[in-house]
Amino acid sequence: MKFLPRTAAFENVVAQIKSSSVAYSLFALARLFLEKATRHDVKLTAPPEVSLFQLGEDGAVSVDRHFLERNAFRSAQSDFYKIDVTETEPIKGNFTNVARDRLSGTFLGPTNHHDYQRRLRNLYEQRFSWRMSFADYQRQIQIVTDAAEIEKWREDARKVTTYSTVREEPPITFSSAAEAERHFEKHYLPGLARTVSEVSIDGPASRRMQDRVLNKVIENEWNRETKSPSPMMQELAARFREVGLYVFRHRRGMLFVTSIYPRPFTSEQTAVSSQVRTIVDAIAAQPRIGRKELADKLIIDPQRGVEANATPARSVPAADEIERAKLALASDLLWLTSSGHVIEFNDGSLDLPRVKAKRREQEIAESSAAVVPATLEHSEGGSAAEKENEQAAASAADKEARVEAGAPPAAEEKPGGVGVLATPEHSEGGSPATESAEEIGGS
Repeated sequence: MKFLPRTAAFENVVAQIKSSSVAYSLFALARLFLEKATRHDVKLTAPPEVSLFQLGEDGAVSVDRHFLERNAFRSAQSDFYKIDVTETEPIKGNFTNVARDRLSGTFLGPTNHHDYQRRLRNLYEQRFSWRMSFADYQRQIQIVTDAAEIEKWREDARKVTTYSTVREEPPITFSSAAEAERHFEKHYLPGLARTVSEVSIDGPASRRMQDRVLNKVIENEWNRETKSPSPMMQELAARFREVGLYVFRHRRGMLFVTSIYPRPFTSEQTAVSSQVRTIVDAIAAQPRIGRKELADKLIIDPQRGVEANATPARSVPAADEIERAKLALASDLLWLTSSGHVIEFNDGSLDLPRVKAKRREQEIAESSAAVVPATLEHSEGGSAAEKENEQAAASAADKEARVEAGAPPAAEEKPGGVGVLATPEHSEGGSPATESAEEIGGS
């Protein structure tokens, strides 16, 4: 069994992610899709030792063929019959009691009413004949003397339901459900139930299945996956990559998805302003800092004065300078987030991408510098070999970082799968970017 994201809900989420440079927790998104039945579908696959049956192409599903056929009319009657309900004249007479079926809550009318026996027999044949005798069913009938209940039966008794065939010309009309069900069993039921190896059911229908076995299996699996949604995370990661989004790991190994490929800010990038470097340094010094905290750290607000940020050596700038500084900070942050040098999470916090490849390059460079050649010839040969090894290691590290982030691999690489997903234990550990269901893509 698998829970799959519903197409309409998935497209809404993708559109929202692509509309900004914000990163979203894959763990929180998986729970978001599982939270409501309208956001996911259920795919059932029958193991070799179990048979799975379905009515028609998209009808009810069960592991018991006889159970499916017994309930076929109630499940598929709207596909074969047009149901019309009309009201007749109110029932006349004084009635002091009315009979009610305990099992279904259906009112059958006073026991001395002329239509009581027909209603009793029809309800028994439609709902309970397969699991008890008629004598046992009669013991489930109770007599109600409440005036409100009697009046409710009067209103229900006024309604007359007719069933007209929609696949025959001219249509045939039946005055009761029992007559229509006999016609259905004779003309439509044979061959309607078929054996299937797998079937997909929409989320709402999976919560209303008549088969108690399947209903319990789906409920247990949903409870388990809600706690540890790794299968849904794998499915989402694969689909996000297919539509051009990037899945990457961040602190504590948690997975996030964004429309911007994360690129670490390197010291070789000299063509940037000192303000940009100051922003990067401030975020590096305080990971997951908020926009407001960053502004408070870099800009002096005259309304808070010396108490907030100012020091005796720093004067408080004028209000117009404050506004220009805020605009400049917003502009630089926009460039950094849109370039992937800074990650903005959906909770408003800011952080830098992981510098995995750069760290490996530095380690290789340090180890290479520690080697002292014995001779000039050996030194030249050794330096060339070390340089080649350093380039190969740096290239491999860069490829690994790009594959983790979901970037398109180089020509000699195979496309990355969903193997970078966190284990259930990691996923259950919580997400650095806590998200609520209202923040994204609800449908």
